[in-house]
Amino acid sequence: MKTRKKGILFFAVVAGIMLTSAVTLAVNPAQWIDDSSDFEGISTEELDALELDLGYSDDEALQFCSSDEQPKSNKYVKEFKIPTACTQPLAITVDHNGMVWFAQTNTGMVAKFDPQLETFTEYPNPVWEHVEQIFILSALENNVEPTKLRSMMWGIDYFPDGSVWFTDETTDAIWKFSIDAQSYDRISYSQTDEVAKASLPQKLIIDGSKIIINDFTGGRLSFLDYAQDKQGLRHYAIPSVVPDAVTSGFGIDLDKNVWYTNWVHGGQGILVKFDYPGYEFQSTQGKVTEGLLLQDFVEWYNFPAGLTTPNGVTVGPDQKIWLADTSSNYFFSFNPRTEEFTKYVTSIPTIDSYGDASDFIKNPVSRPYWIEHSDGNMIMNQHNANRIGVFNPCTPSMGVCSETLIEYTIPSRNPNWADCEGIEYCGVAQVFDFAVDGKKIWFTEWVENNIGVVDTSIPLPFSIEIDFAGTPQSGINELTLEKGQAVEVMLLVTPTSSGLNEMQLETAVNHSSTSTFDDITIEHELTFSFSNDQITIPVKITASEHALSGMHKVLLGAFTDDIAISEFITVKIV
Repeated sequence: MKTRKKGILFFAVVAGIMLTSAVTLAVNPAQWIDDSSDFEGISTEELDALELDLGYSDDEALQFCSSDEQPKSNKYVKEFKIPTACTQPLAITVDHNGMVWFAQTNTGMVAKFDPQLETFTEYPNPVWEHVEQIFILSALENNVEPTKLRSMMWGIDYFPDGSVWFTDETTDAIWKFSIDAQSYDRISYSQTDEVAKASLPQKLIIDGSKIIINDFTGGRLSFLDYAQDKQGLRHYAIPSVVPDAVTSGFGIDLDKNVWYTNWVHGGQGILVKFDYPGYEFQSTQGKVTEGLLLQDFVEWYNFPAGLTTPNGVTVGPDQKIWLADTSSNYFFSFNPRTEEFTKYVTSIPTIDSYGDASDFIKNPVSRPYWIEHSDGNMIMNQHNANRIGVFNPCTPSMGVCSETLIEYTIPSRNPNWADCEGIEYCGVAQVFDFAVDGKKIWFTEWVENNIGVVDTSIPLPFSIEIDFAGTPQSGINELTLEKGQAVEVMLLVTPTSSGLNEMQLETAVNHSSTSTFDDITIEHELTFSFSNDQITIPVKITASEHALSGMHKVLLGAFTDDIAISEFITVKIV
């Protein structure tokens, strides 16, 4: 079903939004605060003399800092403990030399990890310390209990001039860390805004000389043109197409169009395509001052059923748009040529991630947060399942049309973020960000004070194949079922030479579906064990007599403690 809505649903809103009202052509260099800036405040010695207890309590430290002093590893994932305690690492990136950089929520610092030497370098941030003093003084002056300055730093990227840029939610800023000088500059983000509206600079991507940022709560998409001599910072922002909506993550296609989402929690949402080059061209022609309407540069498409809170957005093979829905187990593709969405599903989280000690959780969700494209694959962090997923989509232009999903388990778990009372190995590490470097996926663990790496070059322990066993197919890995009809397919699980020892352990069958209200049911053996031989597992797929007609994706596969390997079947109910 086509879902494009242009100039109809939101026309009355968009027609009144002029881009010039949201554009600042030059930003005063005074907005920059660096290591040499003067501050009127309290000295470190005076602050220490106040004996303020600004850190986490002992119970809070177990929840936010780490529940385990040692990093963990498995066959595919290796973790590294950060030397400074309780840094709460968040945004992460890899530079062109292979160095890993990440921002720390609890310290305001940028840190570097050398994968070859396996060593950390953390860079103190005196500007952050000054800003923290201002926050504390302001709290004391207003008779408010002061707290340590902490900020969610969701976005980070490497600039070719040898600097690392990152976002800062709490102080509403963008930071530049100059690597050679080991110095920080803080740039006020919302100073450019004419309207006093709460802002949250979130993800950050550097594209040429442009720095692109989504303002999550402010509903804007910001473009900054960085001038290295600090003589100005050209800035313009695209306001939300939907009133009072958030603007979440974004991706850039081959034509430099920027794709992002506007949505209201519990309400409507749209996928937006912004003609970035078109606006830039009009700007160079001097037509910005004549007044440009937002409708002249955007197209938008209503969300399909099931897509409610997409944070991650990226552009994949064949220029399809991919979105991760953080409230569910779902991720979606959008084909700009056909203007159609396709709904996919992750594996259901295992009980050691959510616990369910109280027997209350009936429908656990994986919550895929961000999604990125790398070498034909879609990478996503399933932070509520404690996994990193690697999805290989059907890509006709590359001669590939098997849809496989490999999900790598993160070994560290913090029980204070799940229903884990009385369960020994349980919880999540809150993997909130990741960065891809070739075959390796680097990630942060926000509540375990670790960074880690998934090595996707390590051979898989087994392969899977779905044998339709004579069941008629209506397409590649596609079944057509009438309401009330059931069919049987065979799941073939074959150990590889690298996985023979691993396969001596108990292995479980994995399944999930995009259908709702039990429109599709799946029945099979739950667990199996084998050594050298291929195992054939009958799987019964049934369409309910009361099912709604439509297309669904069924995920079938197998998993061990460390990894899940699955493949999609398309099921059409008629």
